Amino acid sequence: QLQLVESGGGLVQPGGSLRLSCAASGITLEAYAIGWFRQAPGKEREGVSCINSGGSTIYADSVKGRFTISRDNAKNTVYLQMNSLKLEDTAVYYCAARRLRYYSSCLTLMYDYWGQGTQVTVSS
Repeated sequence: QLQLVESGGGLVQPGGSLRLSCAASGITLEAYAIGWFRQAPGKEREGVSCINSGGSTIYADSVKGRFTISRDNAKNTVYLQMNSLKLEDTAVYYCAARRLRYYSSCLTLMYDYWGQGTQVTVSS
């Protein structure tokens, strides 16, 4: 059974850092494109960053230069390093997978499998 489990969320002050992890079971992540998405209260879910099996990455303009996505195929895990966090980064963060190895897009509706989400709160 395919399962994606996010962890690493929490409360952080503006300017701080967090690293989110997305651990997969039931699949081999290497065969999937993986994305991080977020949804703030009252807003639509949006793509934050995505990575395919070839290592190609995409970032939303709002996080470029601050967030870094990476994958460790040996651990079947994808990470999102978030630095210089801002108040507007507050949201529930989800990881998602699409079974298309070299898929190069971060469109929410194109991802098939979703984790349960982890809350990130940036507050002073």
